[in-house]
Amino acid sequence: MFVLGITGGIGAGKSTVASLCREAGLTVIDADEISRQVTQAGGSALAEIASEFGQKFILPELGLNREKMSKLVFTDKQALDKLGQIVHKKVRETVKKRVKELSEAGVKALVLDFPIPVEEGFLDLSDHVVSVWAERQLRLERLSLRGLAKADAELRMQVQMTREEYREKADEELLNNGSFEDLKQKVQELLERELGGRGINFKKL
Repeated sequence: MFVLGITGGIGAGKSTVASLCREAGLTVIDADEISRQVTQAGGSALAEIASEFGQKFILPELGLNREKMSKLVFTDKQALDKLGQIVHKKVRETVKKRVKELSEAGVKALVLDFPIPVEEGFLDLSDHVVSVWAERQLRLERLSLRGLAKADAELRMQVQMTREEYREKADEELLNNGSFEDLKQKVQELLERELGGRGINFKKL
């Protein structure tokens, strides 16, 4: 089974690339989606989060108090790193299990969608890693369209990895400074090269 890893900073277009891969008929494992699952009510990460940060960050009916936690971690790099360690441990366990199940089911290709190119559970499972990047102003504009205030968007971007750090972890960089059609064409070319070149079928975008 060929595993394509997609990563990139907030607002760069990583999720859009992953969506295009879904459109092409590929199975996508979304780390953000799994992280939400493990931090919602009854989630496997809640006990450790409460132990580390305090019960005030947990809502009995809803799980993690995302608004309160966001205010902390996007102004405190150490808190962000600690939260990331707790959540990623649970995400990693889930991802490894799903990859194993899909491989055993005979799936030919799979996409891992991760905001951070961590070693275990992403890089070690990926055959080819793509870092999606875009200019700062474009990222801010995209995040504004999502309803994120400029100050909040800038805070989140500041604590994330730099372009160079993403490049070091990836096999290639996919620039997303143009239109959606431009991005679609780049993803088509990526899939033709990495999947088509290996005899793996996918739907043309």
